[in-house]
Amino acid sequence: MRAVILAGGRGTRLRPFTTSFPKPLMPVGDLPILEILLRQLKAHGVDEVTLLTGHLAYLLEGYFEDGRRWGINIDYVREDQPLGTAGPLRQLADQLTDDFFVMNGDLLTDLDFTALMAQHRAGGATVTVSVHTRAEKIDLGVLKIDASGDLVGYEEKPTLKLDVSMGAYAMSPAALADIPAGPYDMPQLILDLLAKGQRIRSWRHQGFWLDIGRVDDYSLANKMFTENPSGFLPQA
Repeated sequence: MRAVILAGGRGTRLRPFTTSFPKPLMPVGDLPILEILLRQLKAHGVDEVTLLTGHLAYLLEGYFEDGRRWGINIDYVREDQPLGTAGPLRQLADQLTDDFFVMNGDLLTDLDFTALMAQHRAGGATVTVSVHTRAEKIDLGVLKIDASGDLVGYEEKPTLKLDVSMGAYAMSPAALADIPAGPYDMPQLILDLLAKGQRIRSWRHQGFWLDIGRVDDYSLANKMFTENPSGFLPQA
């Protein structure tokens, strides 16, 4: 089974750390976040990984090499210019003939990738999006105003529960057929597939998930992993 991992971003929200260090190499505990992800994928039957690189690609290539340390085969596709979160997949459209994973390279999660792929194949979807419910506290008073401008409600500092994409997908090769040249992001790909009548499914993950793109989330990821590494790393 193959996974395509997006590892080319500049990680601007984690500056200055990512000025000279690619975000997928940021340590969580004593391991790079991407190494944790690769170990998880291997445990779920993934033996082929394509890393889509850009920013500081040579550091990623130097660390992960051909993947033999983890019992997987890693190859690389480099971006000469930023192509967004879906644009680089265009280069793989003729190479992928079976269902595959696509994911960001900065995820800390205990997602069951085997179950995600099983749901995808059983559901007959072009793409299955892994979904997590995230609670976001709004530190302001939120007003409800009707069409006439009258105030009809007031909620002080509410906590909103939102369904968000985890940045991990199961895809069929058909999803890549019409990706245009140039910059193109994953939300636009999903919207374009829906507009063409393609079926998009969701897989709700009830466990743990963070991307490490924000400083607060990176700190929390380190705390959670350090306290319970066995909750994320497959056991020998």
